Amino acid sequence: MRCYLHTFFLLTLLTFLSLLYVFSQLASTLDGRDELGAGVIPGRSSQDSGHLLRKRPGLVGLRSPREDHVAVVACGPRLEETLTMVKSAVVLSKKPLHFYIFAEDELHNSFRLKAWPREVQTKFTFTIYPITFPKENANEWKKLFKPCASQRLFLPLILKEVDSLLYVDTDILFLQPVEDIWALLSLFDSSHLAAMAPEHEEPRIGWYNRFARHPYYGKTGVNSGVMLMNMTRLREKYFKNDMTAVALKWEEMLMPLLQKYKLNITWGDQDLLNIIFHHNPESLYVFPCQWNYRPDHCMYGSNCAQAEREGVFILHGNRGVYHNDKQPAFQAVYKTIQKNLETSLLKPLEAALQSAAHTYCGRASPLFTKRLKEKLHEESLMSIWG
Repeated sequence: MRCYLHTFFLLTLLTFLSLLYVFSQLASTLDGRDELGAGVIPGRSSQDSGHLLRKRPGLVGLRSPREDHVAVVACGPRLEETLTMVKSAVVLSKKPLHFYIFAEDELHNSFRLKAWPREVQTKFTFTIYPITFPKENANEWKKLFKPCASQRLFLPLILKEVDSLLYVDTDILFLQPVEDIWALLSLFDSSHLAAMAPEHEEPRIGWYNRFARHPYYGKTGVNSGVMLMNMTRLREKYFKNDMTAVALKWEEMLMPLLQKYKLNITWGDQDLLNIIFHHNPESLYVFPCQWNYRPDHCMYGSNCAQAEREGVFILHGNRGVYHNDKQPAFQAVYKTIQKNLETSLLKPLEAALQSAAHTYCGRASPLFTKRLKEKLHEESLMSIWG
């Protein structure tokens, strides 16, 4: 009899423990749902316009994998540049796009109220987020280099549900579909977690190798105006550094890095990225200069060999060249895209670039339209033979 009682007691105890485990798992699942629904991302989406994202920002990671994700940070007088960048991406891309727009509060309504043609509205969505820095050092981060530029350093920590992301500066113009640079993610090996272009191809005019007072990547450094990221890997990695013998995670490293080098850096967050990848070179995939083509590549003569062969894919109008007369070729491209929302930009671009033929970059302007012309030819062949 005692044996039966002992067996019954054990069976009862096991049943109780099993039920306890099931309830605990259910509770943790519900807690996780609550946390996700509350949204760790402080973005907002408008309900006024049909092309805006209608999902709650907390569900950002559940968007269709067919979308390519692009982030931009707009502060101060950068509204029109950002809208023109979005326009260049939407006009050329065939895949749907989602933009994460980080902007100062006073710019939010300007983005929301922008009237896009109906045929364009179906090609992209966007979510607007406030500028967000760690509270204890917010002013220091915000004023580092250009206003709010260092926000990009915190994107992996804010967009926690986003796996991969293309970050671009506001002064970027796409001359190739976004999906073409997005495809470079497939070239990453198991150690790569980000991709950027070199700051210079020609060391004789390089800035980092001649003037930098801090470590930098490779021979001439990298430019962070176009940065492709596998943010899942970036969040998970422990980074080697020169502050401690212990490898640090991304969020543990940023503030100590700024404190150590803030008196030695010139280009703000770009310099910090150069320091990070100097110590972790295996983590960076370097793509060619045609994906981040700047005035430096043509103002002293042509020094982007890949663009010479294949054309310019992404134009980067740094140093304000879209808004002054120093580089008429860059300004011509910007103004053409700003004024046009056509499926083919080739003819208006070619016409506008003729006015810049007297400058070094103007002489390189056939590279700006090379891929557009080739794509138009390819599409016409497909229509003939398809």
